[in-house]
Amino acid sequence: MLGSACFFGLMAVAIRLASATLHTFEIAFFRNFFGLVAAAPLLLRHGPQILRTTQFPRYIVRCVIGVVSMFCGFWAIGHLPLAQAVSLSYSTPLFVTIAAVWMLGEQVRARRWAAVIVGFIGVLVIVRPGSSSFTLGTLVALSAAVLSGLVSIQIKQLSRTEPADRIVLYTTMLWVPMSLVPALFVWEWPQGITWAWIVAAGFMGTGGHMLWTRALKLGDVSALTPISFMQLPIVAIFGWLLFDERLDRWTVIGAAIIFSANAYIAHREATLSKKHATTAPTEAAQPNE
Repeated sequence: MLGSACFFGLMAVAIRLASATLHTFEIAFFRNFFGLVAAAPLLLRHGPQILRTTQFPRYIVRCVIGVVSMFCGFWAIGHLPLAQAVSLSYSTPLFVTIAAVWMLGEQVRARRWAAVIVGFIGVLVIVRPGSSSFTLGTLVALSAAVLSGLVSIQIKQLSRTEPADRIVLYTTMLWVPMSLVPALFVWEWPQGITWAWIVAAGFMGTGGHMLWTRALKLGDVSALTPISFMQLPIVAIFGWLLFDERLDRWTVIGAAIIFSANAYIAHREATLSKKHATTAPTEAAQPNE
């Protein structure tokens, strides 16, 4: 998950550079196209049998939500300060916790709900409704976070029966045509160095997706997702070096609050997992109780 965070952070930088000359829809398409090129060796490695699945309708739903989330997230990266766009994406684990109750039937008790509430206070600190900093861009960034939370849950559901490489392959294969259709309405061929940025975005995105999918298969989604906070120092440094962006104090404070809330959620997940692992053998030995 840490490696995934680094890849996604660098992808965000590449997207920001490409957004200077390309529309969001085109950036998303090229990210997916070159991402598919990067994922092609998986198909060569496993052969066509890797694509055999009984979950194709679920892949369609997952990819539709994912591509809309991608459009929103890429637009936010191109139009908001990098650190702010990424900080708002940190609210994803909060939505994951809510969706885990609804879609996975996970039990969330009072302390974790309190952490979710604290996290949303952090979101409010960043967006500051009623102030001049509250724009359409902040709502788009939050929409990306909500949809990304749903995608995380769906990947966790798929990973129960599907191998990680199949999930990556189907996702990239379906994203290409899904993102091409809107891109055709604003089509303009990339020029010069922009090609380097969109190729980098594709390879970084697929690399991050591969690691992310494997992480979600190996561990609890709400425990692993907070590690994505490592994206912030990466994009903050590049935002300062390349775009002369300064970290707004409200963004730092809000991100710190969200991080604290997510760190607590991760801690509770780890504690409950250890407790379950300790008590499971006893419960299995006493089925009548």
